[in-house]
Amino acid sequence: MTLPIIVAAMITVIVLGVGAVATTVGDWYRGLDKPPWNPPEWLFGPAWTVILGLAAWAGVTGWLHAPSLQARVLLLVLYAANIGLHMAWSPLFFNLRRPDWALIEAPFLWLSVLALILAMSPYSPLSGWLLAPYLAWVAFAIVLNAEIVRRNRPFARAG
Repeated sequence: MTLPIIVAAMITVIVLGVGAVATTVGDWYRGLDKPPWNPPEWLFGPAWTVILGLAAWAGVTGWLHAPSLQARVLLLVLYAANIGLHMAWSPLFFNLRRPDWALIEAPFLWLSVLALILAMSPYSPLSGWLLAPYLAWVAFAIVLNAEIVRRNRPFARAG
């Protein structure tokens, strides 16, 4: 039981670290026209830390309750896809300065979270519930992303 916890914690720290380094929030972002319900910048770090901590807990719980090697392999594939999609959004939005491209990618991220919930819930209902805040936060992020695109388009290639 200890090894899955260690692995999940390490992956979470790496994803959070890479996300922090890959997200350049600067004058460009601050200059975007954002809706009044846009959360303050300081909220995103703690929110993602909690959400990804819950996702790690869900992964460990799902792993421990997986009924077969096949179910565990499926979890690994789904988590790998989710991590890839998760780590792609920030560079698209912030570094390439293409919220429009990030908006195209974001529904795939949401679907990857939903796939994890659907895959794990039959044998680990707790895992599904632990991922619910992730699903909700990504849904909120999609709506916010869409509103930022609507208010600020067109976007040109970053120079």
